[in-house]
Amino acid sequence: MKGSPGNEIEGRKAYILATVVYEYIATAEPVGSATLTQKYNLGVSAATVRNELAELETEGYLVQPHTSAGRVPSDSGYRTYVDRLMQPEAMGVDERRRICDELRDASHELDEVIEQATKLLGRLSNNVAFITAPQRDSQLFRHIQLIWISSRSGVAIVVTSLGVAAQSLFETAYDVSADDFTHLSNALNARLANTPLRDISPSLVAQTVAELKLNDDLCAIVMRAFESARSSLQNDVASAGAQNLLDQPEFRDLRKLRSILRIVDEQRTLYDLVADAMTTEGPSVKIGRELALDDLDDLSLVTVPYRSGGGVGMLSILGPRRMPYGRLLALATGTADSLTQRLADINATD
Repeated sequence: MKGSPGNEIEGRKAYILATVVYEYIATAEPVGSATLTQKYNLGVSAATVRNELAELETEGYLVQPHTSAGRVPSDSGYRTYVDRLMQPEAMGVDERRRICDELRDASHELDEVIEQATKLLGRLSNNVAFITAPQRDSQLFRHIQLIWISSRSGVAIVVTSLGVAAQSLFETAYDVSADDFTHLSNALNARLANTPLRDISPSLVAQTVAELKLNDDLCAIVMRAFESARSSLQNDVASAGAQNLLDQPEFRDLRKLRSILRIVDEQRTLYDLVADAMTTEGPSVKIGRELALDDLDDLSLVTVPYRSGGGVGMLSILGPRRMPYGRLLALATGTADSLTQRLADINATD
């Protein structure tokens, strides 16, 4: 998990902080000493609880919205809860089976599987869900097809382990036959099949062109097709569940909600939110100001990687800081596992 507060808390104070976070997540109401002593077996007096709450506020773990109100967690309070105090949760068998069944019913097309998984995650999490497609330059090359249109024009189609990655029209400065395109396509497919796209270099392509005694200009044409495949849909993001924010008491301010919804509609912004998590192996949680966008200060983001064909994509849940972190981490992880398995099954049958 990302980040940690500078101070460490232990024992009773840690337990009280965990209880405040748990209660606030459940009720969305500031938590006072009376609520804690009445609902939870803390084993100490209300006066002691008040003192502990005051110390937690001084240390930056809690804030008091109004002088007469109870306390709510700060970003540091949530961070300490997520990193050290939260009890891990696991998905139920029925819920896991439901996710697997719904993904199994989806199309064999990558985009449709991701769209189905996104809608499912938004519905189950009751928050905003978004999923980035696996990075294309991590995908394996399957084959290239050079299609002859005329003596000086053609179409290049590059297919990766995720399906069609790029299709581009090209022209040549000299006459080329349909047989030339066929021979070059076959030779490249024999030499480069299952090579990661990022590892296909001009020298590999040039060697193949030279062996067939074709014009050197074909090397540049083929490399442009591969570059197009690397860049296409690099930042593709599917999102769902924005309407779920309407049900959260934190977003009754319509101006604030509109700002958030505008950001959710921007694919590039969503992609940037998870870009740094792509280098991590496991789940990541960003809380409040860690998202580095003023309009998202009241939100948190849970992100889990999934894999397909050698590439990594990110599965994310965006919601209020007062989100049930344990539950959503379990849900995101289970969905990512099911998505990884579903895409592996599709790749195995292609």
